[in-house]
Amino acid sequence: MAVHERGGERRDRARRDSGLRRRAVLAAGALAATGLLSALVPAPDAHAAQAPAQAAAESPATATATASTTAATAKSTPGALPAPTGPHAVGTVTRHLVDTARKDPWKPERGDRQVAISLFYPADRDRPAGGKAPAPHMDPSSAAHFGSARGAGSFNHHVRPDAADWASTRTHARVDAPVARGSRSLPVVLYSAGLGDPRTWNTGLAEELASRGYVVVTVDHTYDSSEVRLANGELAESALPALAGAPVTEVDAALRRAVQARVDDTRFVLDTLGSARWRRDLPHGLGDALDLRRVGMAGQSAGGFTAAQALHDDRRLKAGINMDGQMDFPLPDGTGSKLSTVAREGVDRPFLLLGSDGPGAAGNRASWASFRQHTRAWQAELTMAGAAHGTYTDGVSLLPALARQGALPEEDLRQGIGTVRPERAVAATRAYVVAFFDRFLKGRDGRLLDGPSPRFPEMRFQGSPAS
Repeated sequence: MAVHERGGERRDRARRDSGLRRRAVLAAGALAATGLLSALVPAPDAHAAQAPAQAAAESPATATATASTTAATAKSTPGALPAPTGPHAVGTVTRHLVDTARKDPWKPERGDRQVAISLFYPADRDRPAGGKAPAPHMDPSSAAHFGSARGAGSFNHHVRPDAADWASTRTHARVDAPVARGSRSLPVVLYSAGLGDPRTWNTGLAEELASRGYVVVTVDHTYDSSEVRLANGELAESALPALAGAPVTEVDAALRRAVQARVDDTRFVLDTLGSARWRRDLPHGLGDALDLRRVGMAGQSAGGFTAAQALHDDRRLKAGINMDGQMDFPLPDGTGSKLSTVAREGVDRPFLLLGSDGPGAAGNRASWASFRQHTRAWQAELTMAGAAHGTYTDGVSLLPALARQGALPEEDLRQGIGTVRPERAVAATRAYVVAFFDRFLKGRDGRLLDGPSPRFPEMRFQGSPAS
């Protein structure tokens, strides 16, 4: 028997279907807009999606003229990364890993999965690494791609293509610096960036943790991250912008593939860290100092989803933080649910949710509520007043200067990092991330996580912390 819709219902369904099609057309637009789901399925007015498409549509002559004009214009300079505040200096080293147990999930024809990681660790202030200058935030080829029309600087963060000198930003970490004297048992924190963002896009937080006695391992998820420089020097570009115009079913499948690839990358990195032979190749003393009995994970956006899902799937992880990442998908799975398994089932180890403020935060509610309901361990959810999705990244430190120089529209800046003062956002994020890992990886409880603090009035607890 046919079921006839009422006129109003028919119009509502048509509007919904039309909106879904428009969102699918903009599939790979503002990849860091408001979380994993709305990253690949953004609102129709997410004009950041237009940059890669416009660049692709240009004729060679137009593209050459545009490039010449850009080259003749002085590039804007991003702001500086805030200095770490802990007692240790920071060292860093980068390694390229090959997982011979699996083919690349995005491009299986390329063979074994390749993953790039950086380690940030406590170093001695009085033993610099041979006078080396601080490491760059991004290597030159990665910085150039990040700032191009195909890179995350444009399609994630709305900076005009080729308008910023991303290669000029430096970190506070020295390559191959000797590990801090007396380092015997350093807890480890893995970090996963947002969808389409490179592993470098929260270096400020990684350095802060390292300065306070942690080894932080930042993971690049190849062909998801904006760009990854491989061991042979080749630059592997993100496959996500190619989803522009794809049906929502393809977007959903790509998101599921991305999350699975990220979790598999995480588990592979944990396997690698467990190899005594591999650790011998790290700067002197660092490999022996890793305490793999105390490993946590944090991430922003899709990286926060990754941290939760990896904690759910791998018991080697003891605690996790999700910074403003949705944990669901556009379409239901075989169970009839859009929620991920970690959102449906929760975890049994400590977990912290750090959320943003404003309309975009609504995307987290369903998956976060289910996750909290089913989690069987200490948990807390905090919201930073005035924060937006990018507040929990290096964007809060680097983007304001670009907006002042005209490389980024002020409205896009506000939508990206919110209205909270950048220095307050950095201080609050660092304080709560450090407090969480200090409590659950080091056994040091400064009581910051017990409830509201006058030190950080911008941080609001959603209910009470629960055990």
